[in-house]
Amino acid sequence: MAERKNLSRRTILKSAGAAALAAPLYSKSALASSGEINILMWSDYLPPAFLQEFETLTGIKVNYTGIGSNEEIINKMKATKGQGFDIVSPTNNRSLQWEPLELLQPFDMNKVPIDLVNPAMAAIGTDAWNFADSGVHWLPHIWGTEGIAYRTDLWLPEGDAPSYGDVWSEANAGKTMGRAHSMMLGAGLYMERAGEMEPGSVWAAYGDEDTMRKVWGQIADWCIERKNRIKLIWNDADTQKNGLLNEGVIVGQTWDGPPLALKSAGEPVHYQAPVEGAMAWVDGMAIPTGAANIDQIYAFIDFAYQAKPAGVAIDSHGYNSPVLGADQYSGDTYKKNFAEAYPGDSLANLNPWPAEAPWYAETRTEFVNKFKSA
Repeated sequence: MAERKNLSRRTILKSAGAAALAAPLYSKSALASSGEINILMWSDYLPPAFLQEFETLTGIKVNYTGIGSNEEIINKMKATKGQGFDIVSPTNNRSLQWEPLELLQPFDMNKVPIDLVNPAMAAIGTDAWNFADSGVHWLPHIWGTEGIAYRTDLWLPEGDAPSYGDVWSEANAGKTMGRAHSMMLGAGLYMERAGEMEPGSVWAAYGDEDTMRKVWGQIADWCIERKNRIKLIWNDADTQKNGLLNEGVIVGQTWDGPPLALKSAGEPVHYQAPVEGAMAWVDGMAIPTGAANIDQIYAFIDFAYQAKPAGVAIDSHGYNSPVLGADQYSGDTYKKNFAEAYPGDSLANLNPWPAEAPWYAETRTEFVNKFKSA
C-alpha cells in the first residue's frame, strides 16, 4: 500500500517545472551509430515517426514486437529464459512478480539521463525495483490511467463524471466493454461507493490471500450476475478502438490512450476519470538477462528521454510521458484532451495500481477465469 500512496495525488506531476529547467541538452554523440535493438513493448507505444527519427539519427534498426498485457511479457521471458529481447516494458506494480524470476539485469545508471524524468516516477525504480540491493531494474517510460470511455453521440453520464458502474448497468446492457480483471476491480470500487461492499475492501485484498479470496469472491459473484450486460472483453489498444468505432460499444472501461487517440482524430469519443477515481499506472523499460545489444539499449533510452521526441510520441498515442517538458512539444489537442480527461480534482483522486504479489496475480486469475467461463 505504501507504493500506492507514493504515486498518488500530485506526485505524478510534481517538480516537473524546476527539473526541466535544469535538464541537460540533448547530445547526439551519446548515441550508438549502428546495430539493432529488439524491443518487447505495448503495441501502441512507439509511433512510426518516433521510430523513424531514432533510426535515422542513430543508424540503429528497431525490431519492435507489440504486446497487450504484462502476462505476455512475463510468459515470453520465462519461456526464453530472458533471451531474445533487449528491452521489455513491465508495469510499475509488477515488481514483486519479477524479482523472484531473476530474468532482469540492473541498469548502469551512469549511462541513464535519469534527471530528465519526473522524480516521483524515477523513484519507483529505486524504491520497488532495486532487487536484492543490486541496482535499479526498471525505468519509467509511459504513464496513463484506466477509466471510462464513451461515445458522446450515443451516451452521456448522469452527473459530472461517469462511474465504473456504468459499464455494468442494465440501461447500457449489451453495449459495454472492459478488460476482465480490471473491469472486475472497477466493479468492486463501484460496489464500495454504492454501499454493497465495505469501504476499502478492494485495496485490503492486496494484503493477504484470505482477504483477497473473500473480497474477490464477492466481486466475482456480482459480476457473473451481470455478465450478459457486457458486449466485449478487450485485450489490447486496437480492440478498444474497434469496440467504440465498429462493435456498438457506447461506454467502456479502457486505458486513456486509445479513446483519446480517437478523440484527437475527430471521432465522437470521450475519456474521463470516473467518480471512483481512475486507476494510474507507469509502464517502464527493463533489460532482460539475455540482452545482446547493450550499447543500443542506452542509445534508445537516451533518445526516449528527450523532451521533443517524447512530446511528439504522446501526441500520437494519447498516453502521457514522464519526461520533463515533453508536453511543451505536444500540440494543443493533447493539452485539451488531458484537461478534459482529468477535470477538477481528478488528478488528486487517482488510484495507483498497488504492487501485486505472485499469489495475488494467481488467485485473481482463478476468479477471472470463473467470470469468463460463467
